Amino acid sequence: MKRNVNITLTIAAISIISLSSCKDENKKGSAEPMSNEIKQEAVNTNSFTKDQDEKAIAVINGYLSLKEALVADDSDAAVKTSKKLVATLDNFDTSTYSDTEQAKLQDIIEEAMDHAEQIAESPIELQREHFKVLSKDVTDMIAITGAHTKLYEQFCPMYDKGTAWLSASKEIKNPYYGSKMLACGKVQKELN
Repeated sequence: MKRNVNITLTIAAISIISLSSCKDENKKGSAEPMSNEIKQEAVNTNSFTKDQDEKAIAVINGYLSLKEALVADDSDAAVKTSKKLVATLDNFDTSTYSDTEQAKLQDIIEEAMDHAEQIAESPIELQREHFKVLSKDVTDMIAITGAHTKLYEQFCPMYDKGTAWLSASKEIKNPYYGSKMLACGKVQKELN
């Protein structure tokens, strides 16, 4: 009996230390109001056409809406937004990019669509697992298309040995844990 109490106390202590490490990391970032829609900022029009900007912004908006659904622990909203994201990705015309960029974008889009489709068919735990890969896909896509606005790559050290996601705000709202550990994470870098 005494051994069970010691084990329970040890587990509780580890949990408290883990949670407070996430809380301490989060204090370093500053809060900004969350935005569900990305507003187009001035971009270098020499390197991107207006059509490219709009396509990339639509993907980013769809991704951020999906992230917000997971932050809110709203599996039904995640299903709806992931279906819209699948349609947006499916309509993404890569023809205005270079041949090399087109090939990379096609691979990224194919994988992103697969994970968005899986999100539309899964319970929230699996939605979050697929969102991890989708986050990498969208980040890889932005490396080619540009973000066209300021985004923040945020990182949670707790989820699956460390996982990143994108946000339009510096404020940490963790899509992998939702209300369980909403503020767990830190800003890793800015994408412009």
